[in-house]
Amino acid sequence: MSRKTGLVFFPAFDWAITPTHPEREERLLYTRDQLFEEGVMDLPEIVEYKPRNADYKDIARVHFCVPDISAQITEAHLIAAGGTLVLADAFMNKEIDNGFALVRPPGHHSMRVVHGNRGFCNIHNEAIMIEYLRKNYGLQKIAIVDTDVHHGDGTQDIYYHDPDVLFISFHQDGRTLYPGSGFCNELGGPTAYGTTINIPLLPNTTDEGIHYVLDQLVLPLLEEFQPDIIINSAGQDNHYTDPLANMRFTARGYARLNEKLKPDLAVLEGGYAIESALPYVNMGIILAMAGIDYSWVREPDYRPENFRETPEHMAYLKGLVEHLQDAWHNREEMAAAGFPWDEEFFESSRMIYYDTDNIREQQQEKIRLCKRCPGYQVIRSRGLYPSGRIRTIQAIVLHRRACPSCQEEARELYRERIADPEGLDIIYLQDKPQDRYHQFTVSGESELQY
Repeated sequence: MSRKTGLVFFPAFDWAITPTHPEREERLLYTRDQLFEEGVMDLPEIVEYKPRNADYKDIARVHFCVPDISAQITEAHLIAAGGTLVLADAFMNKEIDNGFALVRPPGHHSMRVVHGNRGFCNIHNEAIMIEYLRKNYGLQKIAIVDTDVHHGDGTQDIYYHDPDVLFISFHQDGRTLYPGSGFCNELGGPTAYGTTINIPLLPNTTDEGIHYVLDQLVLPLLEEFQPDIIINSAGQDNHYTDPLANMRFTARGYARLNEKLKPDLAVLEGGYAIESALPYVNMGIILAMAGIDYSWVREPDYRPENFRETPEHMAYLKGLVEHLQDAWHNREEMAAAGFPWDEEFFESSRMIYYDTDNIREQQQEKIRLCKRCPGYQVIRSRGLYPSGRIRTIQAIVLHRRACPSCQEEARELYRERIADPEGLDIIYLQDKPQDRYHQFTVSGESELQY
């Protein structure tokens, strides 16, 4: 059955990490040329929208940008994020049945705290769209399925403590590819345990293997979770010709995946085989989303006999699926046994490396363990920059469903820290129940509010 599919193109001609970097505007230009040449843009099922700028408040709902938002973005970032908001409005107003934002710069490696660019990403387009949808349309339960070959570590970081978001990422095993995370034991924080599902795949996994995981694990979990909306974090670098990874997915495999997944909105992430993959993969996805026959989409060098799954891979995948099914079904018991619920806070720490900007971040996190609500987070982050400069911030994240007691605690903590900064440079409060976002700079004793 044909559907109305909205598209936004934003190649970002004036944004690049370096002139020859694989993340460049040709990624979208080849796709657009092929869609025009094949007449796809003239089909009645396809509707093209123009992007608009996101505003700073849209970004502040998701990120703590250091030292401020303007230091971390360009106009291209505002337009890329704004393109997703245009499609979100069109979808919620029932102008389209689904939509695909083909925009760059990408975003799924951007974490909640942003000291710089990592994995080619500064701000997270999908998370900005999701928080916009929640604020403006009242959506409660969100499912994100990340089909990029790299683990969506930014998405995981932002929603690790949110029980209302189911994040599923299948990707090449982190032991063999950037960012080196996304393992089965990363299942969510104490208040959201089991709502993060990572599926690390062996290098050279084919269509057959990925569809086994989709059919046996991803689709049943979505059926049980019953989200208000399904978002596809649409990386195309599982393709067999991608120069930055080692998988064996095909354009038709991607199209069939989208036909089964039925995402309401998709946002482009990675994919760097500019001529040999992206035009075919994006064409297949768009046709599948619009309910149009995609059986003629195939790469010139595609030979079915080159894409057979090995018995060893299938045995690994079956064990992996069984393990994650078990974790999902026992998540409440595992959360009860795995965290110190008789204490007020659960604490953890980690190091984060910004590969693009060569920044090292030390982060400590405290999670308020509240039995009435998802509580709040307190993040203390110390960024060590290549220049030798160090910035230390504290950020407080108040969940949108926080109970009155947690809300008051978090706001009081923000006020106390302003009165006694304890060596901090910047103090932030994300007050989602009130949709207000505060940033206090200690040296200037000035506060920004969005």
